[in-house]
Amino acid sequence: MGVINTIELEGVSAQSWGDAAREALKEATKTIRHIQRMDVIRTACSVKESKITEYRTAVRLYFEMEPSR
Repeated sequence: MGVINTIELEGVSAQSWGDAAREALKEATKTIRHIQRMDVIRTACSVKESKITEYRTAVRLYFEMEPSR
């Protein structure tokens, strides 16, 4: 195993906190390879007129750095 790096992201969803976490992971996989783990750091939501309008999930992704060539 090499060096592990981390990045924190926040996913947003109109459906649920779980869906927001999946969105963050989905977007990260477009540019980051070798993701090994994801921690949920916190959850929050936006409220309008006494109703939840947006779920937010902050996550920390752990991924292995590629070795230098």
